[in-house]
Amino acid sequence: MNQNIANLAALGQSIWIDYIRRGMIESGELEAIRDRGVVGLTSNPTILHKAVTESDDYAAALAGCIGQARSADEVYETLVWEDIRSAAAIMKPVFRRTDGVDGYVSIEVNPSLAHDTDATVAQGRRIFHAIGHPNVMIKVPATPAGLPAIEALLAEGINVNVTLIFSVDVYRQVMQAYLRGVRRFTDTGHPPSGVASVASFFVSRIDTAVDARLTEQIQAGRPDRSPLLGKAAIANSKLAYRAFQETFATRRGPFAELEARGARVQRPLWASTSTKNPAYRDTYYVDTLIGPQTVNTVPPSTLDALCDHLDVRVTVTDEVADAQRTMERLADAGIDLGSVTAALRDAGVQIFADSFNALMADLEAKRRLQTAESG
Repeated sequence: MNQNIANLAALGQSIWIDYIRRGMIESGELEAIRDRGVVGLTSNPTILHKAVTESDDYAAALAGCIGQARSADEVYETLVWEDIRSAAAIMKPVFRRTDGVDGYVSIEVNPSLAHDTDATVAQGRRIFHAIGHPNVMIKVPATPAGLPAIEALLAEGINVNVTLIFSVDVYRQVMQAYLRGVRRFTDTGHPPSGVASVASFFVSRIDTAVDARLTEQIQAGRPDRSPLLGKAAIANSKLAYRAFQETFATRRGPFAELEARGARVQRPLWASTSTKNPAYRDTYYVDTLIGPQTVNTVPPSTLDALCDHLDVRVTVTDEVADAQRTMERLADAGIDLGSVTAALRDAGVQIFADSFNALMADLEAKRRLQTAESG
């Protein structure tokens, strides 16, 4: 195991990888990544689109399944669900060793369903049972329609990775949806430890959006805005972790009764943690958010960086009062973080929907071409 990952684990933080393609599964690369100490895997429609269309990993599988499939949906399910099954099998030893704390592989429902509760629940249920591994998580975006879907899926014992959380206020709603879902699951006679969830709080995209607005102000003659550059995302995340502690770490809070019965904590998962701005260090969104009962899912480049160099100590609880002051200073600068985070969530849903639709269109074009050639 990589020493930095081992040190993070000792502090209570799990490292997952935000990447999947068939080649890494078939070559043994994913097993090697697991052996470095990575204990989970996340995917999204953009990652899957690039994996299928920008590599040769799927050429043979595409040729084999396209001729038998009646639709692009069937091609997608044959290719992608098999990858998720295989990845889940590779991660299952971690799942068993950690008693279901880690070892999960995440797959997202069709993002186009983000505003349809019933359709999200139906597809999430279908994907979970069709893949058939207990260490799979269904990703559901934290939209207004997604929140009741999250609760409903958890109530059925389906693990959920709540994605595209940007706002602390929305995060509080996500935690409450988790508590309601687990309570409903236990009310039907199931042990609360039989279902798990993470809450994926997106980080670096906030700095990308806020820094752009601050830069406009600086260029317009407000150099006093410079100290705020690169501060919004970490401050927002630290306040989210404080909200997590308020919900899950207090002995008299809403989680206390469920915890006494064996319920799991819904861990915050730091997502979008690659460094987009080259002016910031390559581990900026890792080493500033280290703390107990957290997950950080990283792309391969960030994984390599944190394995090579990382100052490992608890940081997510440092300077929380300063984080609050940063939010106040941003408000004084005319930056409404509520509107920024809402726009980022909506844009994230659209980006993932566009990637999913592009992948489906590409698969349909290939299916029709092969059908025409064989006919």
